Amino acid sequence: MSDIETLKAEIKKLSARAMNAKMNLHDLSEELPINWQTILDVAQKAHNAFAELEAKREQLKSLETA
Repeated sequence: MSDIETLKAEIKKLSARAMNAKMNLHDLSEELPINWQTILDVAQKAHNAFAELEAKREQLKSLETA
């Protein structure tokens, strides 16, 4: 499999992970004030997931334009 195809597969997995993190954050917000102590942890996980996804998308973009 080419580097581009490998990266696309990785992006697909990261996208699913990011959407899951988004839903966890959404669910937490609907339950507030229950579990308010976990806000920072859940938000950090969502932030990290989307940051990693964006970085991989940029990497793919630069590979495709090279």
